[in-house]
Parts: sequence; structure tokens; C-alpha cells
Amino acid sequence: MARIDCHHIRHAYGPHPKSDKDYALKEVHHAFEDGGAYALLGPSGCGKTTLLNIISGLLYPSHGELLFDGKDVTNLSTQERNIAQVFQFPVIYDTMTVYDNLAFPLRNRGVPEPDVDRKVRDTLEMTGLADMAKRRARGLTADQKQKISLGRGLVRSDVNAILFDEPLTVIDPHMKWVLRSQLKQLHRRFGFTMVYVTHDQTEALTFAENVVVMYEGEIVQIGSPAELFERPKHTFVGYFIGSPGMNVMPVAVEGRSARLGSQTIELPGAPKAGTTGVIELGIRPEYVRLGASGMPVSIRKVEDIGRHKVVRASFEGRDIAAIVGEDEVIPADPKIAFDPAGINIYADSWRVEMGG
Repeated sequence: MARIDCHHIRHAYGPHPKSDKDYALKEVHHAFEDGGAYALLGPSGCGKTTLLNIISGLLYPSHGELLFDGKDVTNLSTQERNIAQVFQFPVIYDTMTVYDNLAFPLRNRGVPEPDVDRKVRDTLEMTGLADMAKRRARGLTADQKQKISLGRGLVRSDVNAILFDEPLTVIDPHMKWVLRSQLKQLHRRFGFTMVYVTHDQTEALTFAENVVVMYEGEIVQIGSPAELFERPKHTFVGYFIGSPGMNVMPVAVEGRSARLGSQTIELPGAPKAGTTGVIELGIRPEYVRLGASGMPVSIRKVEDIGRHKVVRASFEGRDIAAIVGEDEVIPADPKIAFDPAGINIYADSWRVEMGG
């Protein structure tokens, strides 16, 4: 496995890019540590597949360098980089058996047959495919075929990284959970460097140790699932991660107070001096306290989703969501308060640190 360094990578699909809007990747300067499990998370068109294909060698970047363990591989082919890639749709040989599908990349590299047999049998056990080793791939289910694709990456001991491009899209929901769990187990056991592209926050947060959130061609935050939830660095991270996402409201800030309409909200600290631009307050629904005291709201809808309720309300002319317990009583004259631990302040969409 390898450490992967992206040094000021930029990419444009059209010729002669002149401004940031011409780039699918504006600039990526980041290191994927050896043996790490990463998810590239973001909406369609944010640049995550472009970045993955640059790492694999399917694309060459317009600018910047790509290093594997300190070696410049920017202009090397996929084969020379020793990358295994699992695509959205399984890439397998339908006429071959499961065993032969897994053996193919090893035989293609001239690995001695006793070693092929040992590695294939180990991989069949790892992926839960041992019972169907002699079956042809044509008649298998989508999740079984995707396991073969995964196995073809795992069977090679020389791979620098295993890359996944939305590999569970065609898998039914229950099997998605099973395969995600197996991927995590394989990572813990063997320490493969894994980079996993998805637009599904559940997949990203349950698979990865570190989630790389992308938006409009750039990385807006890298962190653990807990860090992304508790302290989103960008408003996009706030409302993209979480269900429902973060409440974001324009405010005027003075010292340790924020004003929205007729209401004043006490902040846990004062934003750093010189904060300018569009100022917004962000707070997740989990930190909005609904009760009989506080700031008045008008409730529009209550969604009972089993373990808790999502209360949709209007607060000073703005939509706001709060999460309350399943058995919690909603007052006739509802009011809200903000837990200071969950308050974030943003300037031009970027989080601002607050002092004491």
C-alpha cells in the first residue's frame, strides 16, 4: 500500500481554462495516508470522480503532481501505478468461473500457479465467495458480482491502493449494509489504502475513518464523522451531512450576541475581530431545544420517524428544524432555545472561530 500525495492538483476538461469556473477540480492539495480508509463525499458534479480517476491514472491532471510514497507518478499509466479500481457497475468476465475471475489478474502478471491458487483461495474466503468458486459469473446477483470486482483488487499483493467509484449503487439496501461492513472488516484486517467515492452520506460515514467533503470542485473539509457533524467548516458540510441538515440563518453579530429579526441569541464566544462578509449562524436540529420558554416559533409540521420527531417551524420568518424525543410533548405555545455547544458562526460560508 502507499501514501498518496496530491500536490496542487487542478483539472479542466476543456482546452485553455481561464478562470476557476473552467476547472472541474479547482485545486486539491492533500495527502491520503498509507493504510487509511477515506471517503470522497459530495453531490454529483463536485469533482470527486475526477479526483479518483486522476489518482488511478484514467485522467492526467491539467496542473499539479501526484506522488505515491514520494515517487512522481503523474504521467504513469494505471498499470504502472498498481492501482485496483472497483466501478459503479461490476467489471467481470461472465463466461469465467468466480475462481478464474479472481485468478485472471495474477495469471496476467505471470504469477506462478501455486501462488495463484493460494491467493485466490484466501480471497474467496475473505469475500465470502468460497461456496461459489466453480460457478460461472453470468448467473450471479449484482452484489455477488461486485464482490468479485472487489476480490480482484484484494487478490493482488502489489496494489498501492484500492479505489471505489460508487460501488454499491446497483446493490439493494440490505446488501449495501453487508458489503460496507465487510469492507470495513477487510480494511481493519489488512490495512489497505482505500479511497471510496460516494454521494451517500450514510455510506461515507459508516465506511471511512476520514471523510473528504467536496463541493464545486474543491475540498471544503476533511475529518472524522464526528468532526463533520459537530464542527462543519463550511455551511455546505452543515446541510449536506445530517438528516435534517444544519439550520443556517443570516444574523448580525456584535460581540457575544447574534441578532435575527427581533431576537437576540447569546453566543458561546465572540467571533474573531475583523470578521466580515455575509454572517450566518448555523445550528443542527439536535441542538435546538423546544419547550415552554425561549424564543417563539410557529410550528408548521411534525414528522414522526420512530425514534424521534422532526419539528418543522418558522422562526423570525425563517425555516428551522428541531429534533425532539419520541415521547416528548410539544407545547401549545412553543418556544425554542439554542444549546451553546451547537452554535457555529460563518462568514461567507466558512466557519469562524469564537473566543472566550
